[in-house]
Amino acid sequence: MAHALVFFFDDRTESEIRGLWQRLDDAGVPSPAGKHRPHVTLAAAGSIPPAARKAVRAELELLSVPDLWLHTLGTFPGEERKLLLGAVVDAELLAVHSAVHDALAGRVQNPSAYYFPGAWIPHCTLAQGITDDQLATGFRALQPPTAVRAAISEVAIVDTRTGESETVLPR
Repeated sequence: MAHALVFFFDDRTESEIRGLWQRLDDAGVPSPAGKHRPHVTLAAAGSIPPAARKAVRAELELLSVPDLWLHTLGTFPGEERKLLLGAVVDAELLAVHSAVHDALAGRVQNPSAYYFPGAWIPHCTLAQGITDDQLATGFRALQPPTAVRAAISEVAIVDTRTGESETVLPR
């Protein structure tokens, strides 16, 4: 994917996530530290053009973006090993997610179905592309898991190839 619509966190939350990344690095599990900012992805597509960005901005200005509780240490099934901190899903979060996708519908190129309403698993990635042994080590390094109250500082479009971002909604 070339563009992602993401929630970025406030400084306190970002520091907490970076602390978890450091614990993983210290245990020999490579984290995303240095590659990107901690975030939760709401949507991804080959391209999110200006008209789609404008529609998302207009929709988000009408909504209250909730804080998240990043609570569940987990992984996804499949070949690629990923360690994640999953968000508690509530009606308010689902309403924002659904509204964002309504605004994007028909305006983006090659949307990723992984982020569609009904398929989306909101999470902050802690490690990805790791081995089975690193996954097990990562789980041990982060025990016991602690809930992180994640305050959202901005919603942005990120170019996943370059890392450049455009703020859609500052908070």
